[in-house]
Amino acid sequence: MTGGTRGIGFGIAARLGAERFDLAVCGVRARDEVAGPLRGLEATGAKVLYVEADIGAREARERLVSAVRSEFGRLDVLVNNAGMAPRRRADVLEVSEESFEEVVRANLQGPYFLTQACARWMIEQRKENPDWHGSIVNVSSMSATFASTNRGEYCISKAGLSMATKLWAARLGEFGIPVYEVSPGIVKTDMTAPVEGKYDELIEGGLTIERRWGTPDDVGRAVAALVRGDFPYSTGNVVHVDGGLGVPRL
Repeated sequence: MTGGTRGIGFGIAARLGAERFDLAVCGVRARDEVAGPLRGLEATGAKVLYVEADIGAREARERLVSAVRSEFGRLDVLVNNAGMAPRRRADVLEVSEESFEEVVRANLQGPYFLTQACARWMIEQRKENPDWHGSIVNVSSMSATFASTNRGEYCISKAGLSMATKLWAARLGEFGIPVYEVSPGIVKTDMTAPVEGKYDELIEGGLTIERRWGTPDDVGRAVAALVRGDFPYSTGNVVHVDGGLGVPRL
């Protein structure tokens, strides 16, 4: 999975490790900077491979897939979780092309072409062994549908990832490879730390039906259910982990 050493990614990886999946995780930080989280993942009983890789770069994606082939020799699940917020929140009237390109490359282009590479490998495995089963999960965001005019590039990248889920589900259906989208709402992570006070007030005021922040483990539980095969007739669909944020109310 991509981005599995902190925040939502760590919550997902920890849950998958507890489900007896061995883990290949990647991130842009050096290995010594993520030693603590990696030990935490190993404590679940999983074998853990860490690859320093920016999935927005083609060479890094190729190196990641090659490392997984070398270490494990198989791939059962791809979780596209890694992503970034804009380095500076800017109104859509002011946002720079450089910011747009950076965010879309990390959040959409990278996962799209990593999925392409992994899907080809999964198809090979299915053809070699009809009993093999695998799946792909894209972690999007409430920002795929909720417009935030001070981070439009992030919203667009996540909306694109949402469509990518449908495209890959349609393309891989003939091979029995389901593709799902998990859409987190307001989750307490380092990414949301700068706006914690704002959302504390909004949640207390009823923004979400469940009056609490989401946790990385909430998202991890949803992903684990999907890759276990608990939703075998739901490819191409979205699981909203948002405390009821998206429910229209009067």
